[in-house]
Amino acid sequence: MTDSPTTGFQRARSAEQREIRQQTILDAAAELLHEMPVGEISLRELSRRVGLSKTNVVRYFETREAVFFELLNRSLAQWTADLAGELSALETADAATTSTAADTAVVTGTLARSLAARPLLCGLLSALGPELERNISTETALEFKLTHTRLLDDLADLLHRHLAAPTGTATSTTAPTRAEARELVSLTVVYTAGLWPFAQPSDAVAEALRDSRLAPTKVDFAARLDRTLQVAVAGLSTIGPTA
Repeated sequence: MTDSPTTGFQRARSAEQREIRQQTILDAAAELLHEMPVGEISLRELSRRVGLSKTNVVRYFETREAVFFELLNRSLAQWTADLAGELSALETADAATTSTAADTAVVTGTLARSLAARPLLCGLLSALGPELERNISTETALEFKLTHTRLLDDLADLLHRHLAAPTGTATSTTAPTRAEARELVSLTVVYTAGLWPFAQPSDAVAEALRDSRLAPTKVDFAARLDRTLQVAVAGLSTIGPTA
């Protein structure tokens, strides 16, 4: 039995080796996503990229969807951690702001730019409903969604902290509640899924968009997401979150 060319061992015999093998598979999936859409990536293609048999890959991820679910959740967790640092770095500048609306623009703008810099995460979020959540078992869906929901809750906690009204601010705008922050996170996922594909046009569409008559239809993902989230925050402050 020969060693795997990517890890130096054929079969993972410890928790550490298992994690190394899983990460190797996830890294290969990420590489493939830079080359082709999710729908074109099969377990067979993934196993060829990793240098293992399909049977060996299935030892770590039962389906190709399981690979992308894990990659999505790990990417989401890393982004939330990075976003926390990016927002914290702005706290000093925010302290001089005297408007909740201005604070909201800082937070939504930072979030939108940060997310736009992570095409892999945006692509996976946009593939979630139409692609990845199809043809999976109830058990697979439950396992993924429980973890995914917890991670989205973490993101909501982060946004709630940073969207709170500045101390001593006299403003008629009420800071979002925790429930509103959680709904804002859900809307962020939906907006990303809707906007991202249009911000990545095919070559033919990109060429057509060079026509000046179509200039208003071009989608700048970060700018459009920022604007949409600001509208969402304003709306939530008016009508409140869903029951």
